[in-house]
Amino acid sequence: MQPGQLLARGVCRHMRAYDFVTVEELVPTRGLRVDVMALGPKGEIWVIECKSSRADFMSDSKWQGYLEWCDRFFWAVDEAFPTELLPDDTGLILADAYDAEIIRMGPEDKLPAARRKVMMQKFSRHAALRLQAFRDPKPGALWVDESP
Repeated sequence: MQPGQLLARGVCRHMRAYDFVTVEELVPTRGLRVDVMALGPKGEIWVIECKSSRADFMSDSKWQGYLEWCDRFFWAVDEAFPTELLPDDTGLILADAYDAEIIRMGPEDKLPAARRKVMMQKFSRHAALRLQAFRDPKPGALWVDESP
């Protein structure tokens, strides 16, 4: 596993403590792929971007495009990451491969109802396709690629 994937695993484990379910590498729209999308018990949608290094963060020019696809946005980094680089008006999660902790809650900017419906459908289909691929990794002609 890559360092960002290890952070994502810890984040996903921690989200269960908040009664959130998660999927990784969801594509909300063409050209964007979020590291972790979390769905809360009341339909809340959080996006968590995992950054394993300063260089990883500095090379990410798309993150602001994720804001219109969630109610809250977070960065997930390890304890060695220079957190002063991260914008103050975003959430902050410290994570490792096994767990995480929310240090700063991302500000809430609720999705419009139509956008929320789209994201709920994308989340559901993404999760179902992942489960189906787990159960049947070689479905042949039945496979439908969800990426745009």
